[in-house]
Amino acid sequence: MEIEHLPKDKQIILFDGICNLCESSVQFIIKRDKNDVFRFVAIQSELGQKIIKHIGIDTSKTDSIILYIPGKAYYYKAEAALQIAKKIKGFYALLGYFSFIPNVIKNTVYDYIAKNRYKWYGKKESCMIPTPELKAKFL
Repeated sequence: MEIEHLPKDKQIILFDGICNLCESSVQFIIKRDKNDVFRFVAIQSELGQKIIKHIGIDTSKTDSIILYIPGKAYYYKAEAALQIAKKIKGFYALLGYFSFIPNVIKNTVYDYIAKNRYKWYGKKESCMIPTPELKAKFL
């Protein structure tokens, strides 16, 4: 069963909509998404929660980034970041090839950053509102 109205030809990045680091990361990805691969959904949104429930992710294990490829796969934590890196242009695409590093190592680093992201980068009271130019990138 698929969720209605999700584009089948796009990869969906679920992100923490109140996290400044996460919002900066979304802006970073948008600027480098030259092939228009990604769409974005805040984890806190109704659609974000539907997707999480649909794919069966335990949000106590991750709360900052999930990559969902409708009907095919999903990734979270460090592996999501590396899969996203593979799709963006330039030097950053090379980061995607660090997938060979064991998940326990990648996720230890990832979890340390995720655990401290609010302390280091702050957070907002509400999710970001995309500009009219960027609205098409958000579901």
